[in-house]
Amino acid sequence: MTDVVLVTAVAVALAAAARSTWSPCGRSMLSTLTPVGERGRGHRFGATAAWFVAGGILGGLCLGALGAGLAAAVAAAGPSSQVTTAVALGLLLVGTALDAELGGVALPIHRRQVNERWLDRYRNGIYGLGFGWQIGVGLATYIMTAGVYLVPLLGALTGRPWEALALGGLFGAVRGLAVLGGRSLRTPAALADFHRRLDALGRRSQRAMVAVEAAGAVAVAGVLWPSAAVAVAVAVAAVVGAVALRRRRVAPTTRPVAAPVAPVEWSPAPDPAG
Repeated sequence: MTDVVLVTAVAVALAAAARSTWSPCGRSMLSTLTPVGERGRGHRFGATAAWFVAGGILGGLCLGALGAGLAAAVAAAGPSSQVTTAVALGLLLVGTALDAELGGVALPIHRRQVNERWLDRYRNGIYGLGFGWQIGVGLATYIMTAGVYLVPLLGALTGRPWEALALGGLFGAVRGLAVLGGRSLRTPAALADFHRRLDALGRRSQRAMVAVEAAGAVAVAGVLWPSAAVAVAVAVAAVVGAVALRRRRVAPTTRPVAAPVAPVEWSPAPDPAG
């Protein structure tokens, strides 16, 4: 049973890292750390991106360390695999509900941005590593999905600290590698077009995150209660499908055109939270 929790945790970590690209911080990195932006600051994009990815991995390992500590506590407590699997199922169902915004209840927004002033104060190695760490640790900036919380929690339920640590590192690596999405953006027009396409995929990324969590819940339920797996699958699919259909019906028929994105620096409104 522990193995299915681990496999589900890996899928959730990958999906959560990808979904987090649509956070204000993720978008700011894709508009700021680009070839045109780094050239304007006198740095090479490849070097900055390497520092950013390294920071993302380091941040992810810090998130994984949290999961590893909890995993050690779980191992010391010695609960049965049925208990830990049941807890994993409960967490996945809660995550699915929050990300699907069932009943109008959504994940609370953690308003925390990276400090764009670092771009002027420090060299690319410092701000690349620092920004990457904040992105990779997941909990230090805007949180777009309950999957970020599920990464250390599901890792903890394996009861194996090294696997929980690696899970966090995987999350951070994927988050850091997202910066390479801007490697071909060498003109302001290309940057603006890229962000228009990114905006168009935002809702799909949310639906994909919900689908991964729901599929994980079904898989865990199938191991825990094989006879009930089909019923759980049908119930989850019906609820998620109903939410998606309702949103489609209430969606506006026209959408405003996204404003062009600044090619060099991204300056969010001041946030009292930091």
